[in-house]
Amino acid sequence: MNTTGITLEQAEVAVKAAKAKAVELGTVMNITVVDAGANLTAFARMDGAWLGSVDISQKKAKTARFFDMNTGELGKLSQPGGSLFNIEHANGGLITFPGGIPIKNADGDVIGAIGVSGSTVENDHAVAKAGAEAVH
Repeated sequence: MNTTGITLEQAEVAVKAAKAKAVELGTVMNITVVDAGANLTAFARMDGAWLGSVDISQKKAKTARFFDMNTGELGKLSQPGGSLFNIEHANGGLITFPGGIPIKNADGDVIGAIGVSGSTVENDHAVAKAGAEAVH
């Protein structure tokens, strides 16, 4: 019985798809997959990816799972005057810009999340999206 949501096999599928998208875009990334409890399940640092983006990719994955929404959407709500202003200081530090996406199963249940960092936020989001969509 799987009580943590995403399996290692599914997480590896997400990482593989994300790496392929990064190569397609001509960039290198740090890719993190967490399970339903926001625990690290899989990680890849592509050759040459920024060391500083390791932590960012992990925090994007956790942020996406903690709130079950894309980190870019959370970022819109956390701007000055927004209903979640300063939320990025919670939970030991959150990342509220694009690149973190919840991973859902075929029934639409959140089973984990992926976080990607290493390029522009547009590329980070595109790579994370490829990984998340590969799971179901």
